[in-house]
Amino acid sequence: MTQYAVMMLVAGIGIPVLAALNAALGLRLESPVAAAVILFCVALSATLATWGVTRAMGGGGSFAMLAGTPKHLFLAGTLVAFYVLSITFVAPRFGVGNAVFFVLIGQLISAAAIDHFGLFGARMSPLTLTRATGIAVMALGVWITQRA
Repeated sequence: MTQYAVMMLVAGIGIPVLAALNAALGLRLESPVAAAVILFCVALSATLATWGVTRAMGGGGSFAMLAGTPKHLFLAGTLVAFYVLSITFVAPRFGVGNAVFFVLIGQLISAAAIDHFGLFGARMSPLTLTRATGIAVMALGVWITQRA
């Protein structure tokens, strides 16, 4: 479990870094959309390279099951595009900290709902009073860090 926690910690560290870097690229190019296109091209290249290495090591899965996959599962790509486009546009105008603050609040709310109802095949974890209090404390902590 520790390796999962570390991996998610690193991913969490990357979110504001991604926001700052892509926002700066969007300003330099004078186009948040162009910056997002570049980000996705680099991300696709990195993902394909990782998939290729994984396949060479005997894993990596297959695209053979793609045709039978429920179409709503592809919404994740749209959500990533929305996040990247919105953070690239908003961060230079609103501040990276403020933008990520609202992203974190949204993540806390949606994660609690997904876990509580077991949405999208997620493992169910009911929203108890203790969990709700913990989420509220986390949200309060994020809010306190962003107060001027």
